[in-house]
Amino acid sequence: MLEQVWVIPLVPAISFFLILFVGKHLPRKGAEIGVVAVGASLVLSLVTAAQWIHRTNEARDAVDGGGHAAGFLGAVLAGAEYAVVEPVVRTVTWWQSGGEVIEAGTLLDGLSAMMIVVVTLVSFLVHLYSVSYMEGDRRFTHFFAALSLFTASMLLLVLSNNLLQLLVGWELVGLCSFMLIGHWWEEKPNSDAALKAFLTTRTGDIGLLVGIAVIFFGAGRTFDILEINQAALGGGVSDLVLLVAASCLLLGVIGKSGQFPLHTWLPDAMAGPTPVSALIHAATMVVAGVFLVARLYPVFWEGFDIAAGGLNPMALVGGITVVIAAVLAFVQNDIKKVLAYSTISQLGYMVMGLGVGAWVAAVFHLFTHAFFKALLFLGSGSVSHAVHSFDMKSDMGGLREHMPHTYRTFLIGSLALAGIFPLAGFWSKDEILLGAGANGYEAFMVVGLIGGALTAAYMTRCVYLTFFGEYRGHGHPHESPALITGPLWVLAGLAVVAGFLNAVPFGIHLFTDWVEPTFAFPPVAHPEFSVPLAVVATLLALAGIGAGAGYYFRNLGPHGLTERNVWARRGHTLLWNRYYLDHLYTGVIVGSIKGPVARAANWVNQRVIDGVVNAAGVGSRQAGQWVYDKIDQRVVDGIVNGSATGAGETGGFLRRMQTGRVQNYGALLFGATAVLGLTLVILI
Repeated sequence: MLEQVWVIPLVPAISFFLILFVGKHLPRKGAEIGVVAVGASLVLSLVTAAQWIHRTNEARDAVDGGGHAAGFLGAVLAGAEYAVVEPVVRTVTWWQSGGEVIEAGTLLDGLSAMMIVVVTLVSFLVHLYSVSYMEGDRRFTHFFAALSLFTASMLLLVLSNNLLQLLVGWELVGLCSFMLIGHWWEEKPNSDAALKAFLTTRTGDIGLLVGIAVIFFGAGRTFDILEINQAALGGGVSDLVLLVAASCLLLGVIGKSGQFPLHTWLPDAMAGPTPVSALIHAATMVVAGVFLVARLYPVFWEGFDIAAGGLNPMALVGGITVVIAAVLAFVQNDIKKVLAYSTISQLGYMVMGLGVGAWVAAVFHLFTHAFFKALLFLGSGSVSHAVHSFDMKSDMGGLREHMPHTYRTFLIGSLALAGIFPLAGFWSKDEILLGAGANGYEAFMVVGLIGGALTAAYMTRCVYLTFFGEYRGHGHPHESPALITGPLWVLAGLAVVAGFLNAVPFGIHLFTDWVEPTFAFPPVAHPEFSVPLAVVATLLALAGIGAGAGYYFRNLGPHGLTERNVWARRGHTLLWNRYYLDHLYTGVIVGSIKGPVARAANWVNQRVIDGVVNAAGVGSRQAGQWVYDKIDQRVVDGIVNGSATGAGETGGFLRRMQTGRVQNYGALLFGATAVLGLTLVILI
């Protein structure tokens, strides 16, 4: 399968067309096609990953005789250009233009092998979940068709061997998110959210397009990812070009992965069906930006000159995003929006990790986050399936007794997200903190610790409002059916065990060995596990849980502070209005376009464009009148009337010649003959 991985995105792509054309005529309205297709892609992905692992182990055995390999760091120290295991690349000619040959193909390495497993696994569980959750939906068939296309697009993106093909997958993912966020487009807030997501991410995509164009010419007219990385590392691209390219590409990452300040679309994207939210936040769309940085890391590494020890813009953007999103989660009453801001914060962790040089740690967090975040979103959908609402404050409470499976799995996901030992989030977050500290980014290590404490606190609030206290909703809540709770337990199990793939204190570093970078760029050394740091991170997370539990469970702390203190009230207003960024975008920027700019355009239209058109009309009318008076009446009509008069007079003369007398005709004939004869004599 290593050279036939193109089949993996092809299967759900075919499923998309089959569902559209024949889905409505099937018993399950096309859902069965989607489930089977994504299930087949999952099996193929697992087989591919197993083969890649086998290939990796064999390569390491050849390097060190069967012991633990040094990984890509050892390869660097040994002077190797590539990591221990070279990627598997297969290409075909896509098209030619002006002598340029553009290829399409697949690039399989540890990063893409990990990503196809994550994408297909989460998508398969979302498909199963949706069969029950979306039952009876007015566009059930189209929903499953869009899910298949969404999955195929993300798989195309992660397997692309060149930036042009990656761009196709990138834009298809954006298109699918637009369709699925606006799935219930009849309600205006849903269509507005879809448009907001589409336009905001397109803002970032302007930078992506410019960045791809810059690096294409800077790297020697190539879109090939491996060649671009090699040129970036080997000095084949100037420092200025790398800086411009990295900066432009980072703008695309900020838009797609919901980083500050273009994160505002992600909470509104909760207008779509919950399975879509799980797929977007866990395995597709938002992680595409993080994947792009990991895939083109040498460009970002050299472009931002990480090795020089300066402040990396990625670390700054990610660090800001970690904190501001975590704080916003505290004032949300919609359970999905709490999780949305949580996703923004966790994506900030990943971008920050890449910015401080912790490549493996950031990618590992992408891996673990996919499972517990999909679990939490699907858990929120299970709750809404029972209470028909997402409002924790008004319509939930006390659900742990009515929904034990949903409660237990949601609690596991919350603890994993908070980074509690020994769940998956603990291991991946800890590696990011270690990487920050080891590379001189101690300030961002502190940011990560603060973010972990905030995460634990707002998730405690979320769990309390949803599952504890008295039920505040209507009707009688009940546990969800097996097609909903089954995926929850699978994801809960993964949220428990996935972190042990890189449990370094226990001598386990399988993720590092299997998912190493393709190129052995000057890396950050994998720091040894720090017990003090792990203890501090865990204690801070527990403190966050304790603070949240004391405030909500025990009614401790400054309740009603916003009513008593003006500064607290102003702070709450600032958070409730989401730092006024939406007002800035819609009220100021878009409002200026809709207001003064629109009025100016109308003035130009009325005074300039219409003036030119009206003047042309008046001039045309006057010219037509002159032509009519001078040319038509006097010249054309004069010629016609003169011809008629001449014809009439000639006819009158000839009429007088017609006397009816033979002698007159004979005289005329004789005269004509004489004239003709005289003429001939003269001429001859």
